[in-house]
Amino acid sequence: MARSLNRASLIGNLTRDPELKYTPQGTAVCTFTVATNRQWKTESGEQKDDAEFHRVVAWDKLAEICGQMLTKGNRVFVEGRIQTRKWEGQDGQTRYTTEIVISDMLLLDKKGETSSEDYSGSESDDLDVPADFGASDSAKASPGKGEEKKSKSKKQKENDDGGDEDIPF
Repeated sequence: MARSLNRASLIGNLTRDPELKYTPQGTAVCTFTVATNRQWKTESGEQKDDAEFHRVVAWDKLAEICGQMLTKGNRVFVEGRIQTRKWEGQDGQTRYTTEIVISDMLLLDKKGETSSEDYSGSESDDLDVPADFGASDSAKASPGKGEEKKSKSKKQKENDDGGDEDIPF
């Protein structure tokens, strides 16, 4: 049996603030639009630009995180599946929309580059952020004695399994 794959990965900018809503059952759903750009030169050497706009949908906890963390202009990486929905409009016409239902989102802006708020305060408690998230590099580099043993055994295990030392990220 042949396998298939439905995956979309985008890096782009939000064109508007996300819209967070809840279904009647209480499930969070967040929608926003991501713009991607491409540039090329024609045979005559003229620079051309083109933009595509992608409707993005997040569900559940990811929807709540997107609603809290993202603002218009943010640069994001999103990954998910492509879905086309069909419905009948108020005028009786059949309508279609294609959207990316995401399973992962990364905010690519550096701290302070956008007007979004700093979420290191009390709101981070609602996001299930790890306790060491945002800790300084020196704090991460000097773990406690018990943590050091775990780190060493993990590194040894990575080396035994072939490791990921050559990967630049």
